[in-house]
Amino acid sequence: MDIDSFQAVREPRWNRLKELAGARRLTGAEADELTRLYQSTAGDLSAIRSAAPEPSLVSRLSMTLASARVWLTGAHQVSTHELRRFATYGVAAAMYRVRWWGVSVFAAVVLLGALSAWWTVTHPDSLALIGTAADRAQIADHEFASYYTDYDSTSFAASVWTNNGFLAFQCIAFGLTGIYPLILMYNTVLQLGVAAAVMTEAGRLDVFFQLIIPHGLLELSAVFVAAGTGLRLFWVMLSPGARTRGRALAEEGRTAFAVAIGLAVTLFVSGLIEGYITGSTMPWGVKIAIGAVAFVAFWLYIFVIGRIATQHGMTGDTEGDFAVDTAAVAG
Repeated sequence: MDIDSFQAVREPRWNRLKELAGARRLTGAEADELTRLYQSTAGDLSAIRSAAPEPSLVSRLSMTLASARVWLTGAHQVSTHELRRFATYGVAAAMYRVRWWGVSVFAAVVLLGALSAWWTVTHPDSLALIGTAADRAQIADHEFASYYTDYDSTSFAASVWTNNGFLAFQCIAFGLTGIYPLILMYNTVLQLGVAAAVMTEAGRLDVFFQLIIPHGLLELSAVFVAAGTGLRLFWVMLSPGARTRGRALAEEGRTAFAVAIGLAVTLFVSGLIEGYITGSTMPWGVKIAIGAVAFVAFWLYIFVIGRIATQHGMTGDTEGDFAVDTAAVAG
């Protein structure tokens, strides 16, 4: 093929196609002309690629055809409304879907943490495993409280956010093992129990709650929901119900991703509270009130907004502009 001659003959209709594709409005006749030119130019491009693939010409015609295709098929842009709807209601529906798993983990960890604290403080051998009496007094009188005040508020908030976010991510990502979330929650039980026992022994249990409640109610809620989400994935793998195991895991995995988005925002808020509120000089009553409001708002979002979203047909899975393509199958 003489590419120069070929181009010289067809150049006018290529230019015409480009002109029509760039127009804001087309008449009926122009739309028909664009369709004919699109078909013929597509054939020209195919011939060039087969016989004399000139890179610059191939690229030029490809771009012209792509522009013309918008007129033929229509352009589609992801609606910001759909994005806002998913961020507000889709995430809520996803978290509503795992609500009882999160509540169950919350209740189990708090109960076992209290039991761990009682056992430790009432058994001298267990207290001795933490350290000497002097070491425990140092923790209760200085180290426990100084943890929240020794660092710059901004860097401390960022640090706890990334640390807790990574912990939540691990709970969800490795939930399929069925073991990993349980190991992390077991460690949480021990940490809460040991800290409460040391502060109780020193007669400073009030300080323990004053320092934990402002950020801890929200922070632990998010981590418990993450653990519940991971365990739910494990359960779905074992018992997918009427769905195939692959489909069930795909759907619940996408829902878990939506939960992770919600928890990332939640843990960011708890990080701000821990960095700027817990260790501040605000009155303790104000700090606890802030923590309580954040805690209640989190669970209201799940149980109220999540329920409303579910009643309106949202599932927490990808929907609207973000829906996953599916194909009908027999059987």
